[in-house]
Amino acid sequence: MPRTASLTRTTSETDISLSLDLDGSGRAQVATGIGFLDHMLTALARHALFDLTVAAKGDLHIDFHHTAEDVGIVLGKALNQALGDKRGIRRFGHAVVPMDEALAEAAIDISGRPFLAWSVTFTRDKVGEMDTELFEEFFRAFAMNALITLHVTQKAGTNAHHIAEGCFKALARALRMAVEPDPRVGDAIPSTKGSL
Repeated sequence: MPRTASLTRTTSETDISLSLDLDGSGRAQVATGIGFLDHMLTALARHALFDLTVAAKGDLHIDFHHTAEDVGIVLGKALNQALGDKRGIRRFGHAVVPMDEALAEAAIDISGRPFLAWSVTFTRDKVGEMDTELFEEFFRAFAMNALITLHVTQKAGTNAHHIAEGCFKALARALRMAVEPDPRVGDAIPSTKGSL
């Protein structure tokens, strides 16, 4: 079965169309109107080996908050939909990614219990034109709507660009591991409860 999802979400603040293929090759076509977010989502797709298409129009004349958060919402919903009943996946994933002086860790449980633990500190307010506080908003929206437990921890770093990029790449590698089919599990759901 193809592990894909295509979603649209339209509100008075944003209009987002997104498609996701968990078994892709890392191709991305992303246009959110926020240059740095486009860069991060492209990196996420590449390192998770997802194929990802995002077209978002938002009220950027107000600020970037609604667009960043809503893209996280739609991406999370797409991941959850593409996983179906989660049969045969590894479920857990983790990665520690160096980005020059920065070091970021992400740990994931595709648990059905949404939670974000965010231990990341930025040394400046913006990367490019994007407010650094919006990274936490994106990750929270993603985790809550993907129904995953996600811990993101900054181990080192002072450069805000490097810290953010390390977080996205760590997320990507952890996702790649967690959604990967586990040949030892077969088509079983990886939970003693029988559902996730």
